[in-house]
Amino acid sequence: MTKVNLAYYKESDWKRFIALAEDDRESLHDNWKDWHKSFLKVKKGLISKGFKVVDIVIDLDELEIFCKIRGIKNNGKARSQFVQTK
Repeated sequence: MTKVNLAYYKESDWKRFIALAEDDRESLHDNWKDWHKSFLKVKKGLISKGFKVVDIVIDLDELEIFCKIRGIKNNGKARSQFVQTK
């Protein structure tokens, strides 16, 4: 069974997460509830295809450090790279 790490953002972090996002803010959900609904749909789809899904709760401070060390913007590509390191 192939394992997939899936980024999970806490509702209490959502506003800060949106504020930290670079380049792709317009493609992100406006609120956590909409994002969470989408997250659950993606997770269910992956599980139905036989993947083992691991929810990775994102620590925004760690994410910021990850991006700064690498000199990259906090965008979807960087967040995907970050979650795969977990």
